[in-house]
Amino acid sequence: MSRIGRLPVEIPAGVEVKIEAGNKVTVKGPLGTLVKELPVEMDIKLEENQVVVTRPSDLKKMKSLHGLTRTLIANMVTGVTKGYEKVLEINGVGYRAQKQGKKIILSLGYSHPVEMEDPEGLESVLEGQNKITIKGIDKEKVGQYAAEIRDKRRPEPYKGKGIKYADEVIRRKVGKTGKK
Repeated sequence: MSRIGRLPVEIPAGVEVKIEAGNKVTVKGPLGTLVKELPVEMDIKLEENQVVVTRPSDLKKMKSLHGLTRTLIANMVTGVTKGYEKVLEINGVGYRAQKQGKKIILSLGYSHPVEMEDPEGLESVLEGQNKITIKGIDKEKVGQYAAEIRDKRRPEPYKGKGIKYADEVIRRKVGKTGKK
């Protein structure tokens, strides 16, 4: 058995889980509602206040889908109860961010400001001019939007300038030395 897949997903109070035909799972909680189509090969059952995922056979594909399906359901339950957030930091002289309604305007050393619109269901919060927090209930969307912002100017290894995740460690390189 999959060590992750065999664990049941606990459903906390105030969270409602519905499983429809074709493994369409709907999770409703205090922060919102998430709907996801999960692999049809897996058997997803509601037992009391737990969701149990079982696999039909021990084929390699079924084993990998087993843990994935269980984790996706667990992430949906966590999302509607606590939510997810990613923190990005902007490092560099003259690099800054501004918020205008649902837009983030980034000054990243290019000849033009970079504008990014917050996707549906996500919220970006600025702390000062160089800290961006992305919040939402869908883990996948939060991570994707944070990655798109980071892609506008990735951190470089010599001076560490650019946009990085708050918990990311940048491997620094030594610059070139002059000849004598």
